[in-house]
Amino acid sequence: GALGDPWLFEQIFPLEAKLTPEAVYAFTKLSILEYLTSGITAGFDMYYFREAIAQASIDCGFRTVLCGGGGSAQQLEAEYRKFNALHPLISYQLGLHSEYTSSITEMTEAGELARALHAPVFAHNAETAREVAECQDRWGKTPTELFASLGHFDYGGGGFHCVHMTEHDLEIFRDRGLWAVTNPGSNAKLASGIAPLEQMRALGIHMAIGTDGPSSNNALDFFREMYLAAVLQKLRCEDAAALPADDVLHMATVGGAQAMGLTDCDVLAPGKQADLIVIDLQRPNMQPVHNVARNLVYSGSKENVRLTMVAGRVLYENGAFFVGEPVQDIYRAVDTAFAAMRAALRSRLARVRARSVSKRRVRSTRVFSVLRVSSSWVLIARSVSSRMAAQAASPSARMDSRNRSARVSNSFMVTPLKS
Repeated sequence: GALGDPWLFEQIFPLEAKLTPEAVYAFTKLSILEYLTSGITAGFDMYYFREAIAQASIDCGFRTVLCGGGGSAQQLEAEYRKFNALHPLISYQLGLHSEYTSSITEMTEAGELARALHAPVFAHNAETAREVAECQDRWGKTPTELFASLGHFDYGGGGFHCVHMTEHDLEIFRDRGLWAVTNPGSNAKLASGIAPLEQMRALGIHMAIGTDGPSSNNALDFFREMYLAAVLQKLRCEDAAALPADDVLHMATVGGAQAMGLTDCDVLAPGKQADLIVIDLQRPNMQPVHNVARNLVYSGSKENVRLTMVAGRVLYENGAFFVGEPVQDIYRAVDTAFAAMRAALRSRLARVRARSVSKRRVRSTRVFSVLRVSSSWVLIARSVSSRMAAQAASPSARMDSRNRSARVSNSFMVTPLKS
């Protein structure tokens, strides 16, 4: 992302402007269904209408960590206190969308709030080369350097994407114990680049894996993300041994839970949350079982997920969902919400086109009014200043006078058309 990114600013943001809480509620439930089929037991969600996201998660029995998307310190603190006390399945981390969508006041206040609450801060960070370059032009710092200077990382946190990181950025992440959440599917689809995960691993930087959103991925499939994280790193490093499967599996499980602050969901152990999945190894893609981690990362798929449990409750088993309502009702709600969004967008586009046509007509009317006034003025001036000459002139001379007047008017007409 960056200020001039046409995908984000011309495609995504206009559509998101038509979202409603009801639509986000329905869409969140659909996302949860897809999460469950992929063995995902918790989501880290930075999006609009966080109340709707939280309620959809609670109604489905799914665990969600909400992440602030920016705004004033008062708004962030209110959300932090509200959502962290709302429900056992819901928690909240401070965050802002990115440097390029935040004012310096918002970023400064986020750092001050992080220090006051002793809380980590997350944001989209170094997703594209352009984002980093523009940030350096504005502030003389990379996004990581800027966030660190404002106190965002005094108590931890991290960044989403972390593709175009400088050596100094990586040092900050290592020294502050920050989390780099890679999104290889999204980064590949949008041609953002490949994050330096092997270099991060060598430096001991904490890493986790995410899917990013459905608009930039489009799937919410953790098996695909694990595979891409592994093989793209080998391609980047030109080394088939880069980023071993054991590390990728750790990033997708323990790493993700710890990055979100879910320290009681990171491993299966007494006293920890019963968030788990059951994998069917008796499938062709899992046989023979020589190395489970490599099988899961390189050969595994959603086909192998037999059960997904959150907080001790089975939400998905053998293709069936147990989320409090029939999935067909969720699909219908999604279709209804999307149809309403599409209609609203079409209506907006129609109004924009109508205004555009109206402006062209007004401009054209003004131009020709000027032409008529200008022509009349020139002709009257000529008539007043050379009445006697005009009376004595031949018809051809009078015609030439009118032609010259028209040429003056036409040259005047060009100016408003260019403005």
